[in-house]
Amino acid sequence: MQGQHNTADTHKYSVILPTYNERKNLPIIVWLLAKVFTEHDLAWEIIVVDDASPDGTQEVAKELAKVYGEDKIVLKPRAGKLGLGTAYVHGLNFCTGDFVIIMDADFSHHPKFIPQFIKLQKAYNLDIVTGTRYRSTATPALSDAQPGGVHGWDLKRKLVSRGANFLAATVLNPGVSDLTGSFRLYRLPVLRHIISLTVSRGYVFQMEMMVRARALGYTVGEVPITFVDRIFGESKLGADEVIGYAKGVWSLFTTV
Repeated sequence: MQGQHNTADTHKYSVILPTYNERKNLPIIVWLLAKVFTEHDLAWEIIVVDDASPDGTQEVAKELAKVYGEDKIVLKPRAGKLGLGTAYVHGLNFCTGDFVIIMDADFSHHPKFIPQFIKLQKAYNLDIVTGTRYRSTATPALSDAQPGGVHGWDLKRKLVSRGANFLAATVLNPGVSDLTGSFRLYRLPVLRHIISLTVSRGYVFQMEMMVRARALGYTVGEVPITFVDRIFGESKLGADEVIGYAKGVWSLFTTV
């Protein structure tokens, strides 16, 4: 916890990485995370929550723990594919940091943006910092932020994502530009509080987290990020998720 780490930054950062068939991506993302944390003299750990991947993801995680240390790479598998929201709940049980970073393991979210998340959080004492693909500047202001964007998506997927965020912003007025993003920094107690109230599953989960954060009065900042489509494997977004998202927007509108 705060004040207990022999680094320039007195905080410790726990990364929760939900995985399913990420054997090829996991070594890359872990290497990049370790590089960023080491270069910025930050205390860190990575909680790998694997949902019984059949491709050997857990075996790779065990090997990475041997390389980086079992205190740095913490494998906490589950019995099956149980969903993104519950993966974070499961991972939270093993976090020893006072800040938690949630992100995808498929290299869609580059760890190079984490120092900017931390810088913005410190500058304004924020409860949450979220990455956004749809802003050109950070909010509140951060001098060295670069415009966000998306690479590797076709026009159809870009329109779907933009449309989803426009729908949610219009109906829910959440105060952030990228509700469907999943690259965020939370104070540990704030994440515990919000996640205990969140009822959605799947891709609606991230959206509900932001809507509830605003309703609870937590402070939220945004840092522009560049989102890159996954390197290896297939996207898990399908028609069922799109329909579920629309239903989720309506549910949040009527309940939160």
